[in-house]
Amino acid sequence: MDSIGSLWAILGDVFAKHGPAAPAAAQTYSPGDFSVHFFLQLAVILLACRVFGWLGRKCLGQPQVVGEMIAGVCLGPSLLGMVAPELQAAIFPKEMKNVLYTGAQLGVGLYMFLVGTTLRLDHFASKARSAVGVSVAGIAAPFLFAVLITPFLLTVPGLFAAGISQANATLFMGACIALTAFPMLARIINERGLAHTSLGTLSLTAGAFDDAVSWCVLALVLAAFGAGPGVAVLAIGGGVLYAAFIMLFGRRLLAPLGRIVEREGGMSTTVLGITMALFCLSAFIMDAVGIHAIFGGFILGAVMPRGLFAAELKKKVEPLAVVLLLPMFFTYSGLNTRLDMLNSLELLMIALGILAVSVAAKFGACYLAARVAGEDNRTALGIGALMNSRGLMELIIINIGLQKGIIGPALFSMLVLMAVVTTMMASPLFELVYGRQARASGELEAVPGSVAGNAA
Repeated sequence: MDSIGSLWAILGDVFAKHGPAAPAAAQTYSPGDFSVHFFLQLAVILLACRVFGWLGRKCLGQPQVVGEMIAGVCLGPSLLGMVAPELQAAIFPKEMKNVLYTGAQLGVGLYMFLVGTTLRLDHFASKARSAVGVSVAGIAAPFLFAVLITPFLLTVPGLFAAGISQANATLFMGACIALTAFPMLARIINERGLAHTSLGTLSLTAGAFDDAVSWCVLALVLAAFGAGPGVAVLAIGGGVLYAAFIMLFGRRLLAPLGRIVEREGGMSTTVLGITMALFCLSAFIMDAVGIHAIFGGFILGAVMPRGLFAAELKKKVEPLAVVLLLPMFFTYSGLNTRLDMLNSLELLMIALGILAVSVAAKFGACYLAARVAGEDNRTALGIGALMNSRGLMELIIINIGLQKGIIGPALFSMLVLMAVVTTMMASPLFELVYGRQARASGELEAVPGSVAGNAA
């Protein structure tokens, strides 16, 4: 009964206030102040993402998305905040972070919803053995490595919170190493022309599973750290029940929308409005149970009607989501990132060690699992390269760890470095081990044809 009461209290807490009490102030922001700052921020973000994306493509051979990630970090305290702190504070005042956060969640959620509509379940069925093997290896190896390195990390002052148990510290490190940058992975797969290939579907599916497990493990750590067992029960139980319902009944319930679009020869504003409402509801459910809104969007997208419906939805929604909304996600995370914390040789060596362990655990384990499952060497290397990308999903989970007092600023900065480097490795490494040869042989298009790729 106590567990049921705790779970009910958590459900009722979804709409409660969760921020700290605001101190009394002589002046606060008016609605007009929020509007003025928001449009200026959006202009700066869009220009920075275009510039850094162009530089990344021309100078480093990176996809647009990596340039946008770097732009987000540079707009925060790691660069602009150090070079021109007053300017940075004027453009991105702390009062605006919640507004930017909301736009960021809408952007990344919509993008993952669209990615879900491109998921080829027939490819997954044909590659189920490989996908399961890669997923399990991508979870098991990182947690094994976390068991090995966490006792040492606990001996270094300031990395973890004082008094944290070895079990909780190990679970948190395992979740960080096991994480795959699901939105980043999806963007890279789209930009590299892999959205409709079995390799792209396998990597997306395995990455989604690994991310979901990492978030569930984080829920367990938060529960053990004082939030209560109801947090973990709600996250895992609610997430599994909702995903099962969508997968079992979603296609049948949503099929009429597809038939309407086929009959009318296009998507009306009414059908688009219904679709967007369903997306928002799905994102809300997954956010409310404690997983993440992006998984709600992705799961719903996976069961949306295909054919003309999916094509019309992508044409109407994708350019806005990719060009206008998604960059807010990268900037919001960048505003919480500080790369100036690695200020000693000892901390730098520990950071490099965490990076090496993370690459070995994710790239190496996923490669070996794909080979054992029967994939050829080139495909297995390509899967390992893609699964090793962590991106800003890593920044989200470590920001939670920092805010909840699980880790200290130094370990946070080390994990930021790991996230940036592994993400920048993904595209060049994939092209080296798989992409170039596949494009030369005609297996992949020389220029990706997706709207996301073109918009980028």
